[in-house]
Amino acid sequence: MLISEISILLLVDKTDINIVAEVARPIWHQHYDPIIGGQQVDYMLDKFQSVAAIEQQISDGYLYYRVLEKEQIIGYFSLQIRDQSDIFVSKFYLSENTRGKGFGRAMLKYIERFAIENNCSKLKLTVNKHNPAYKIYLRLGFSNDGSVEFDIGNGYIMDDYLMSKELGLDD
Repeated sequence: MLISEISILLLVDKTDINIVAEVARPIWHQHYDPIIGGQQVDYMLDKFQSVAAIEQQISDGYLYYRVLEKEQIIGYFSLQIRDQSDIFVSKFYLSENTRGKGFGRAMLKYIERFAIENNCSKLKLTVNKHNPAYKIYLRLGFSNDGSVEFDIGNGYIMDDYLMSKELGLDD
């Protein structure tokens, strides 16, 4: 898969935000229902991926990107520069039928370039302990930095691994 086969576009207006909020719903349900159940997924979508939640995250400094193949949205991701040297990868999602085709690698390469251009030497993210993506992140050079739990309300806990990847700016 060549990176030139996809487009990665920064969300710039309400229409873009609406598109991402809409595409998040089926992606999250396909991916997370078997792990945490549909009720928690619905709660998390409303809390973290509604139009209002995305607008607030952008206001708080998160950058959201749409990922398109042939002008069709296939996924999205969001980033936040933290601690002047780290990029937190807050969201990293692809539609089910596009996984395993190299798009995730292309997205990660884009994020790594963005980090380096912004003098950030490390990527950080959290991943559910039962998420199959955990093993993919390990293969992509991330290390497991320990466990973390977040009480997200309504009786739900996010039980995650904290992961990081050193980018080696001096290489």
